[in-house]
Amino acid sequence: MIGIDIIEIDRIKKLVEKNDRFLNKVFTENEIKYFSEKGYKAQTIAGNFCAKEAISKAFGTGIRNFSFKDIEILRDELGKPVVNTYNNLKKICIDYNVLEINVSISHSRDYAVANAFIKKV
Repeated sequence: MIGIDIIEIDRIKKLVEKNDRFLNKVFTENEIKYFSEKGYKAQTIAGNFCAKEAISKAFGTGIRNFSFKDIEILRDELGKPVVNTYNNLKKICIDYNVLEINVSISHSRDYAVANAFIKKV
């Protein structure tokens, strides 16, 4: 199963500047720590947001039956995005025999984009 999402980076930048609850509503503590280490760059935050949306599209549900915080996008030592699942999404992965969720994140000056691939048994 695959999914894709694209977003204007400026849209995320404005959300972060306008609503201090946005980060805590959408991202895990570990993701927020990662953003802090990266200087809260809007393109980094937008990339993670896109990856979460792409994953929800790959499942074919959108953000239903699980929350944004049930998806965590971190980076390995080489900078590759790593997906962790929690709560309802973790249960959905078990029910759907999901082996792995892979994402690719990229951005230009104005847009962030992410692809998600869900590998099943």
